[in-house]
This record gives sequence, structure tokens and C-alpha cells, in this order.
Amino acid sequence: MYTGYVKKITISKLFLYKHRFGIGYTLLFLLFCALLFLIPMLSPAGLSEAEMQSSVVSHSLNIDTIMSGEIVDLPYHFLQKMSILVFGLNAYAIKLPSIVIGLLLGVLIVLLLNRWFKNNVAIIASVLTVLSAPFLFLAGNGTPLIMLVFWPTLLLWLGSKINGKKLSKAFYAFLFAVFLLASLFTPYMIYFAIFSVLYAVVHPHLRFMIRSLPKIPFIITTLAVLAVIGVMGYEIIKYPSTLIQLCFMNDFSWVTFFDNIKNAFLVFFSWSGNIDSIFLAPMIGMASLILAITGLISTAKGFFASRNSIASMFIIFTAIISGFNPDSAVLIVLPFAILTAHGIRYILEKWYGLFPENPYARIFGLIPISTFLGIMIITSLTHYVFGYSYNPIVANQYQDDLELIYSEVQRGTTILIPAGTISYDFYKILEEQGDYKVTSNTPSTGDKEEIRHIATLGLWPAKLPYDLSRIITSSKSINSDRIYLYQDNQE
Repeated sequence: MYTGYVKKITISKLFLYKHRFGIGYTLLFLLFCALLFLIPMLSPAGLSEAEMQSSVVSHSLNIDTIMSGEIVDLPYHFLQKMSILVFGLNAYAIKLPSIVIGLLLGVLIVLLLNRWFKNNVAIIASVLTVLSAPFLFLAGNGTPLIMLVFWPTLLLWLGSKINGKKLSKAFYAFLFAVFLLASLFTPYMIYFAIFSVLYAVVHPHLRFMIRSLPKIPFIITTLAVLAVIGVMGYEIIKYPSTLIQLCFMNDFSWVTFFDNIKNAFLVFFSWSGNIDSIFLAPMIGMASLILAITGLISTAKGFFASRNSIASMFIIFTAIISGFNPDSAVLIVLPFAILTAHGIRYILEKWYGLFPENPYARIFGLIPISTFLGIMIITSLTHYVFGYSYNPIVANQYQDDLELIYSEVQRGTTILIPAGTISYDFYKILEEQGDYKVTSNTPSTGDKEEIRHIATLGLWPAKLPYDLSRIITSSKSINSDRIYLYQDNQE
């Protein structure tokens, strides 16, 4: 007769339970990487005019342009220039800097939330943030817009690390100063630097933390910061237009300040989808908005704790800089991530508080919460993929002409584009690769010996002494006839 006993299973000792957060973060990282590097193939369908303009600025970057005051978004344009030089002029090379920075930004958001919240709250909030439509748009947009979210997130995380061990305080304070200087090349980050200094002076906990820093490294770092700011100030004095670009839009007017704020936030919370913007309305879904509002209300009692007030202060800061440029409202991604984490923390605490000693109730509570979060994630992903592809107001701001040229226009063809347009400057980069010739001069009959094939881009009418041989169309544009091909009528 068997007299043994069945060993009691302790859930806390199971491998999956012990390493559940590590497994969760790993799966999130792998899914996030896969999504990021598939972004150019998913959505949006082509390149926007802003991405083309960014590519032109990046390609023209050199020592002379930097010395002449062209320092706006310098770190991003340098990365984009390297990407185009290595991979050629294509959509992936143009978007690659944003994809890489988006990957770093996603990791920073995870680290920041993990620093401020428990693992279960941090991982849920991280998933909702990095798989949201606004975040994926930033990571797939080949312009420096993502830097407006990247720098504050990096600086917040470094600031939270200064609170660590005494030996590492000076190191993280030095990194904070270095990256704060680097961020000044990004428009409107001057305001963030001023905002950070004032916030540190006003907040009692942060004042104490600064006073506790080692004195000698702090003084050396401060002097280095002032020296670099002095050099930048000299460049700005020499070229005042640089200051305008760093602080305002080129065509900014104080008369439109409040209208800009209204237009900036309308696209985030409008459910009609009929907003003329590069952003897809609504950028923030109803469920995410409710979570964030819940988080905001739950922090009311402890508002003056540094992590609680930061999100609210960031919303105010976002509203102010949105008055200068409506696109800057995308910075709201960061405070929404923090407020979403607060909302999740509040909901989980209330649920667990109802059944403090009942493990079955806790497990049962995971079913509706997991279902709710799964629906939010799937809805956000489908909203991003299909919205940017099929919403006519947004999708028509992107065109796939570059892809059509590579696939449909034979090498050696002369491409005819009106001078003075962003398309002309953009495709001049293509000419430097040697596959095509780009011109704005209409070929005459005498050019037929040298030019056999002509392609006109867009709807520009061409009266050429050539035969129209083919019209290349695109299903991704309202103006479906994108390229007209002509050839010598003697061929």
C-alpha cells in the first residue's frame, strides 16, 4: 500500500510566477521591436511633405551649414543623413532614425514607469503606451517630431536616478546636464529647460536633492553647461532666425496662439475623425482617456509628491508650447503614460482592497482586466494601421511616388519636376545616386538625341515633343495618376 503524500504546490515557487515580470517585459520588447521595424510596411502609406523636407535638410547638413546657424534638430538630422548615405533614398532609410529613437523611447518609458510604480502596474501601463497609435505614429514618422517626447522622457528618467545611491548621483547629474544641453537643439526644449529649473527651485524635495549632490562635480558640470550655452548664445546672436525656429513656428503670430492650442488638442479628443491634421483623430481613445482621468483624480491627495505633480505640470507645459506649434501637442503622450499608470494602480488597489485575503477573487479579477486591456491594445493597433491607410483626410497627406519611381520607371529616365517645390529638392537627392536625372527645364526637340525617356511627377501638365506612353497610378492617393511617362516618338 502506498503511504506517500502529494507535495503541496506553492504558486510563488513556480518558475512562471517567479519570473512573470521578466517574461512579460521580454515579450513586450520582442513585440515592440517587431512592430517598429514593420512600421514602414504597415502604415502610413508613403511619405509626407514634412518627411521629404526633413530629408532635404538632413542631406544638406555639413560643417558649413552648421557654422551658418543651421543647428535646429541637429542630432536627429545627423542620424537621418547617415541613414540615407548608408541605405540610399527610400522610405525605410528616412524613417529609420525615428524607429531607432522610438525603440529607445519605449525602453525609457518602461524604465521610468518601473522606477515610479510596482512591476504589475508598470508593465500594463508600458504596454498601453508603446503599442498606442500616437506612439507608433511618432516612431514611424521620419521627422524630428519624436525628439520632443524623447528628450523629456530621458531627462525625467535620469532625474529619477539622481535620487539613487550617493556614489552614482554625480554621474547621473552629469548625464542629465549633457542631455539637457543636447535637447536645446530641438524646438521648444528651451522652454522645457527653463521649466525644469523653475520646477526644481519651487519643489522642496527636488531642492533638497540638488543640495545633496557632491559639490565639486556639481560646480564643474554647471560651468560646462554655462560655457556651452554661451557658445550657443553667440551663434543665436549671429543668426537670429535660429532662435525663432527654436522658440516659435516660422509663421507664428500671437493672434493665433489660443487657436493653435484648440486645434492641437481637438485632434486628440475628437471622435469624428474629420480633422485636417497629420494626426489621426482620435489620437487618444475613450478607454485610455478614462484611465488617465482616473489616474489624475487619484493623485489629488498627494499632488505635491514629485511624481504626481509632474504629469499635471507636463500637460500645462504641452498646452503652452502647442500655442506656438499645434504639432507639439504630441508631447502629451508622456504625461498620459504616467496618468494611465496612476489609473491602473488605483483600480488594482481598489480591487485587491475588496478581497485582501481571497486569492480566488484576485485571480478572477484578472479576467475582465486582461480582456479590457486586450481590447484596448487591439483597437489602438487597428486604428493606427487602417486609419492611416484609409482615412482620406490623413492618408492623402502621404504619397508613394518614390516607391513608384523605383518599381515602374526605368533607370536613366529624366524626371521633370517644377523648381522651387519640396519635391524638386527631394528628388535632387535621388539624382546624386546616379540612377535618374532630375530637371525643371522642359526638354525641347533638340534634346531628343540625349533624352529618350521623360517622367513628369504629380499632376503637372507637360507639353513635350514626346509621345505619352504610360500613366502610372497609385491606389494610395486621391490624385491617383501620379507619374506620366513619355518617350521619343521615333522609338
